[in-house]
Amino acid sequence: MKPKTKKLRDTVSFRTVDVLQWCVYAVVVGVICGTIAAAFGMVIDAATAARQKYDWLVWFMPLAGVAIVGMYHLSGITKPLGTNRVLLAVKEEEGVAIRMAPLIYVSSMLTHLTGGSSGREGAALQIGGSIANFIGRQFKMSHMDLRTITMCGMAAGFSGLFGTPLAAGIFAMEIADGSLHYAVLLPCMLSSIVARVTAQAFGIQAAAFTVTGYPELSLRSALAVLVFGVLCALLSILFVETLHCIDWTYAHYLKNPYVRIIVAGLLVAAGTTLLGTRDYNGAGTEVIVRALAGEARPEAFLLKILFTALTLEAGFKGGEIVPTFFIGATFGCTFAPLLGLDPSFAAGLGMTALFCGVTNCPIASILLSFELFGGEGLVLFALCCSMSYMLSGHY
Repeated sequence: MKPKTKKLRDTVSFRTVDVLQWCVYAVVVGVICGTIAAAFGMVIDAATAARQKYDWLVWFMPLAGVAIVGMYHLSGITKPLGTNRVLLAVKEEEGVAIRMAPLIYVSSMLTHLTGGSSGREGAALQIGGSIANFIGRQFKMSHMDLRTITMCGMAAGFSGLFGTPLAAGIFAMEIADGSLHYAVLLPCMLSSIVARVTAQAFGIQAAAFTVTGYPELSLRSALAVLVFGVLCALLSILFVETLHCIDWTYAHYLKNPYVRIIVAGLLVAAGTTLLGTRDYNGAGTEVIVRALAGEARPEAFLLKILFTALTLEAGFKGGEIVPTFFIGATFGCTFAPLLGLDPSFAAGLGMTALFCGVTNCPIASILLSFELFGGEGLVLFALCCSMSYMLSGHY
């Protein structure tokens, strides 16, 4: 056999084995994380239903906060970094303690039960990443392989709960590396799809929203969407800066984590009572649906920013993803008339463009538009997300 032929055969054989190996890893991670994401979704739904039935539970938010801080303290985690902890494991040679998964699971449930302004997909991403990282460490994987399997877990957690496998697979790659590393595309996408199928088998439905009022693709509509993209970029900067500002305030004036989370719980409970509405507690999916139907209060996006910052920066858990959708949808619905856009269409634009500005994941945001709303108007969604990313990227 000629040397070149033998080398080619060996290369093909090695790559085939490598691909098959990663397919197995991806399927295993997808099934495990999809199952856990489904159970997590059911728990959060039950907690949300209980909170909506018993309004007084919001006054137990300080007590829930003490329990959360106490659990992390007893587990030896004094500075929980949430998603950043998982991302650090992807970028550097650091593992993620498996105990992070149950901690995030329980603390997110307590946050939603008592009315903290928080999402759940961010928590699912953290849970999936920590579990996959643990699996990789059991197999003594190299740093590069450990990065890959952690991204698979992140994609699986997000997809299993939210039901957007395309966006989840790309999102895990973009948010972890800041760009698309195509070598991990197959395992990330396979984990994401398997997790979605697994969660669906447990009855977890994919997120889907109805958007109306799509404009015709024209120079006028393109310009209006570009201007709206600028506004979403500015809003994403406002949101991120508010998170940083509240975090700085807590760190300088409420150094004790127990005092900090008690004060935050009291502020959210008092704010909820004074406003006379539960719209700003939990994820706020009902408000998103109303905004996509063309109904939103003009101050809703600002109040959600404040409630979310007070909740998450104090140490409550869950994530910023669905609150970002809430903020973007209500903002779009409110400001649509100024740009001559339909409120429903602008609410949909706001959801994905603000998500893009906050996460710096433009490709995932465009795919998210497709999976949430369908293919109609996708060019305009892509245009808006691109502008939002250009003006807020890496902020």
